Amino acid sequence: MYLPIGSDMSLRDSSIIGIFELDNTTSSKDTRAFLKQAEDGGQVVTVTDELPKAFILTREFTMDRVYLTQFSTATVAARCEAAGQKPTK
Repeated sequence: MYLPIGSDMSLRDSSIIGIFELDNTTSSKDTRAFLKQAEDGGQVVTVTDELPKAFILTREFTMDRVYLTQFSTATVAARCEAAGQKPTK
């Protein structure tokens, strides 16, 4: 199944490792360092022109990607459930 994450982009639900709220997770220096490293490595894909609310970490074909989306984690989780995939918390 595919999960719509905004701007006509969808992800394969089996590739999703985690969905994280930016406001809550960026208070950690480790998360900020991870996101900076991902950005420097060209692994960050911004899916919105708006202020992102969450990031989705994926792994597909042994490659990690971070998608920044305008949707909250609750919205993305609801879309996962609608697609038949139960999100882990």
